[in-house]
Amino acid sequence: MKIPTRVPELGFYYHYKHDPSEPANNYAYEVMGVGAHTEEDDVFFVVYRPLYESSVYQAGKLFDIRPLEMWMGNVEKTGGPRFTKITDVGVITELEEIKKKMYGS
Repeated sequence: MKIPTRVPELGFYYHYKHDPSEPANNYAYEVMGVGAHTEEDDVFFVVYRPLYESSVYQAGKLFDIRPLEMWMGNVEKTGGPRFTKITDVGVITELEEIKKKMYGS
């Protein structure tokens, strides 16, 4: 198995569709880790959860997964990154509170 050289750090991210004029949790996600496909070598996924009431949240607080390559890549129509790590301490604090309310931890 070839281990990927680029993986996202754990933490909070915005999807490129995030609108800064909307609440802090608009298109916000928490990366939980990276997993490997058990049957296919060199197939990796980012495991994450939404910080807004998406369909996976409403279906039992499930996790989302996305191919690592897609997570780390750029959006074709904008040329920018699909996900951007959130580094603003105030936003992180707000998202931590939202996470506690949604997931209990």
